[in-house]
Amino acid sequence: MELKLVRKEFTDDSTIGEFFVNGKFECFTLEDKVRPVKIKGMTAIPTGAYEIVITFSERFKRLLPLFLNVPNFDGVRIHAGNTSKDTEGCILVGQTKKKDFVGNSKAAFEALFKKLQAAAKKEKIFIEIIQELPHGT
Repeated sequence: MELKLVRKEFTDDSTIGEFFVNGKFECFTLEDKVRPVKIKGMTAIPTGAYEIVITFSERFKRLLPLFLNVPNFDGVRIHAGNTSKDTEGCILVGQTKKKDFVGNSKAAFEALFKKLQAAAKKEKIFIEIIQELPHGT
């Protein structure tokens, strides 16, 4: 399964993106701010390609997607949430978006997670994270 996250909107608080599953738009994303130097729990992961596996999260007490081999980050997951206060470096998904916020997050997550669980049973899951340049740069 091929996933792609395209980071599109950048504020001092968060990063909003679009999430694609096998080339089709799935939902919006919210991550921490993209920073040149990592601040623990407040920085989006580096752009690049990563493998994702489904594992049990002790924090959330459920199965969740986990990113493998993210440089200088541990425990990066995709999960429900609405603002950068919910991320700690993870990727939140939502069906709606506005500045520094994604909405209908639980519904977006459950729809995506069903697809990821089905795929994980038969193939590896990879994600590419890319960044559009902000307008005016």
